[in-house]
Amino acid sequence: MKAMVYTNYGSPDVLQLKEVDKPVPKDNELLIKIKATGVNPADWHLLRGEPFLARLEAGLFKPKNAILGIDIAGQVEAVGKAVTGFQPGDEVFGDCGWGGGFAEYVCVTEKNVVPKPANISFEQAGAISVAAITALQGLRDKGQIQAGQKVLVNGASGGVGTFAVQLAKYFGGEVTCVCSTRNLEMVRSIGADHVIDYTREDFTQNGAQYDLLFDAVGNRSVSEYQRALSPRGICVVAGFTTLSRLFQLMLLGAWVSKTGSKQVGSMGTAQSNKQDLLFLKELLETGKVTPVIDRCYPLPEVPAAIRYLEAGHARGKVVITI
Repeated sequence: MKAMVYTNYGSPDVLQLKEVDKPVPKDNELLIKIKATGVNPADWHLLRGEPFLARLEAGLFKPKNAILGIDIAGQVEAVGKAVTGFQPGDEVFGDCGWGGGFAEYVCVTEKNVVPKPANISFEQAGAISVAAITALQGLRDKGQIQAGQKVLVNGASGGVGTFAVQLAKYFGGEVTCVCSTRNLEMVRSIGADHVIDYTREDFTQNGAQYDLLFDAVGNRSVSEYQRALSPRGICVVAGFTTLSRLFQLMLLGAWVSKTGSKQVGSMGTAQSNKQDLLFLKELLETGKVTPVIDRCYPLPEVPAAIRYLEAGHARGKVVITI
C-alpha cells in the first residue's frame, strides 16, 4: 500500500510517499481502507519533534511510528475473529491513535471507530475526531458549560474553533467568536451570536466578561484571561503558541485557580473514546454540527497540506483524501 512516511524529525520535506506492507488485523482489530484523514497540529508537532517534550511520546531520537495522521474515515475491509460490532463494507470514522492515517490502510480496534453518518461525506467524517473531541471535552468537561452562559471562543475559525462554536450553541451558550476579518461571516454562519475582529479589537481590553472562555489558540497571558472572565468564570486553553506561554499557563494558571474564584488552565490532550464519538455522530446526523473544511489534498500532497496548516490561516479543517 502507499503511505506517507518519515524516518527522521524535520520539516515537511522529510516526508516521502512509499510502498509499505499492508497491515494485517489482529483478532480484535478492523482493517480500514482509508478514504479521508484530517490534518492536525499534532501532526506537524510530531513531524518536527517539537516541542522536545513531544518526543517522550513519539520517540527520543527518531519517530517510533513512521506514518502520521490521527483522524480517519473509511470502509471496513476485514475484521479479526474477535470483532463483533462491524463487518466488511461498513463505513466508519474515528481515530487510529498516534499515527497511521496518512496511508491507504490502517488497523484499529473497535473502540476507535463508530459508524459514519450517511448524511456526511468521507471528507467531512475524516475531519472530526481530534478537533471535535478537543472542543467537546474542553467545553463540557473542563469548562462545565451551562445553558445561558456567555461563552467566548478565541480562534473560532480554525479546526477546533469551528467545532467549539457549534457545540457551545448546542449546549445553550450565548457565543462570541474571535477571528480575523475574512472569517467573520463564516463564523456567523455556524452560529456565532457576536463576533470580534481581532485585527480591530482586543477581547481582553474591551471590558466584556465571559462565564466560559475557550481558547483554541493559546496566545494570551493568564492575566489577560483573568480580565476577560466573569467573577466565577472558567478559561480553558486548548492550544499554545510557545513553550514559555504553556508553562506560564500551567504554573500561574494553577495558582490563580487555587487562590481565586476564576479558573484558568490548559485542557491538556483530549482523550478519544467511543462514547464521545457516538455523541458527535448523533449531532452530525441531526445537523446540529457540520464539519467546516477549508481544503482537501491528495495523499502525495501531505507535505503541502501540513505547510498550509502550520502557517496558521486555515479556515476549518484541512483534509487528506485517499
